[in-house]
Amino acid sequence: MIRLTDIKLPLDHAEGAVEAAIRAKLGLGKDSLCGFAVFRRGYDARKRGAIQLIYTLDVDVTDEAAVLKRHADDKHVQPSPDTSYHFVAKAPEGLQQRPIVIGMGPCGLFAGLLLAQMGYRPIILDRGKAVRERTVDTWGLWRKRKLEPESNVQFGEGGAGTFSDGKLHSQISDPHHHGRKVLTEFVLAGAPEEILYVSKPHIGTFRLVTMVENMRATIESLGGEIRFSQRVEDVLVDTAADGTRQVRGVVLANGESLLSDHVVLAVGHSARDTFFMLHDRGVYLEAKPFSIGFRVEHPQSIVDQARFGPQAGHPILGAADYKLVHHCKNGRSVYSFCMCPGGTVVAAASEPERVVTNGMSQYSRNERNANAAIVVGIDPKDFAAFDDSGSPLAGIALQRALESRAYELGGRDYSAPGQLVGDFIAGKPSNEFGSVQPSYKPGVHLTDLAPALPDYAIEAIREALPAFDRQIKGFAMHDAVLTGVETRTSSPVRIRRGEDYQSLNTRGLYPAGEGAGYAGGILSAAVDGIRVAEAMALAINAAR
Repeated sequence: MIRLTDIKLPLDHAEGAVEAAIRAKLGLGKDSLCGFAVFRRGYDARKRGAIQLIYTLDVDVTDEAAVLKRHADDKHVQPSPDTSYHFVAKAPEGLQQRPIVIGMGPCGLFAGLLLAQMGYRPIILDRGKAVRERTVDTWGLWRKRKLEPESNVQFGEGGAGTFSDGKLHSQISDPHHHGRKVLTEFVLAGAPEEILYVSKPHIGTFRLVTMVENMRATIESLGGEIRFSQRVEDVLVDTAADGTRQVRGVVLANGESLLSDHVVLAVGHSARDTFFMLHDRGVYLEAKPFSIGFRVEHPQSIVDQARFGPQAGHPILGAADYKLVHHCKNGRSVYSFCMCPGGTVVAAASEPERVVTNGMSQYSRNERNANAAIVVGIDPKDFAAFDDSGSPLAGIALQRALESRAYELGGRDYSAPGQLVGDFIAGKPSNEFGSVQPSYKPGVHLTDLAPALPDYAIEAIREALPAFDRQIKGFAMHDAVLTGVETRTSSPVRIRRGEDYQSLNTRGLYPAGEGAGYAGGILSAAVDGIRVAEAMALAINAAR
């Protein structure tokens, strides 16, 4: 097969235009083209009204060697790479001890799946509930203001990504095509096949629920065991005379001990009690930068028009997204994060009497509003104002303080504090909504958001919003709604690991995914789960 890249065609090209472009590019005669497949389809929307589709194609020809030789100097004509997945190991016969995976978000799910596919029969533990039970509990907060600390947007089967836009694109380096393995498994579990070729694939919450269930069934059919409502209270660690530390298993909240010398730690970015436990047990971790801010909502039509112009609404393009960044006079950077076209802002708290926001959308992306986090980057030096102990967990103190403050500003009933963008820029409280109705449930209480974040963050966002308006006309419209607060952009800690994917100071412990500071989103977390599973499998086999 030959891989063609950068094949550009008009948005409304004729049905046979792709084949014609292939023949023209390669100079093929009538019978030389045997077939082709679309590997990726993106678009270039820099010229509104003249949007182009950009194809990457895998082409089968009668004389591949001759065609490649003829185009040897063309970087857009190359042999198709092998993107199929190849297992690195197989479980040895008579393996007695089963690996343990803590957490069943995208990282833990794929670590468990890969281990099961290789025959290691993993035990997967999740502190939350199965995805459908978890969905009921999550709606309990949104509709009835009742928070379940162990079953919510953050905790439970599928992880935080289940209640999100379901984006499946990432900028990680992926030389072994692990991302392709993730997308392929998702399609097998029920995702639409288009995620294999569109440039910015997404699934949406409702489809993710069924997919996660199907993947669970696959793991169990391969001998894996999944236990819900099983919070890990402790890790068992042996320390040798020379100071070498080796994990020996875990202790569950019910007092049960599970023994294993190989434990994947894929707990997500909100397992704060687990971070404290690991710190107490001497596992090496460190504070890391993350970001804080608000959610902003606009009419989706404004974003569509700004990005696509007269071609807004085209079925191939769908709802438009954006990615914005502004470098402020005070040295801070403000950027958009987790943009959800045609979606809703959701309550994402996991601790009582705290308010956290996140974004979510369905596969159709047909809700009235677009939303995104508008966040300010912060560093560990900023944590000292909330915890000056020098602890690597100081970022958690900052998160908790801001989430508690948001709870108070929202009226102490899990409503979120909100403000119109125009009033926020002007520095005055909002009293009534305008043309944009907020989507956050259980509700938004209008107020002044200035006390919700540190002064440097408020100053930076006030500067950034008009700057963003110069890129997307209407972004700083008066009636757009800010909702607070966004504090879970990424983990506040990194659980350091070596090139073998094991903890720097605790052998057999494999920190992974977003919670360990090694991923940011569904796809990157899933890929990290695959990498960790591979490293663990090789280590298990080498030890026998």
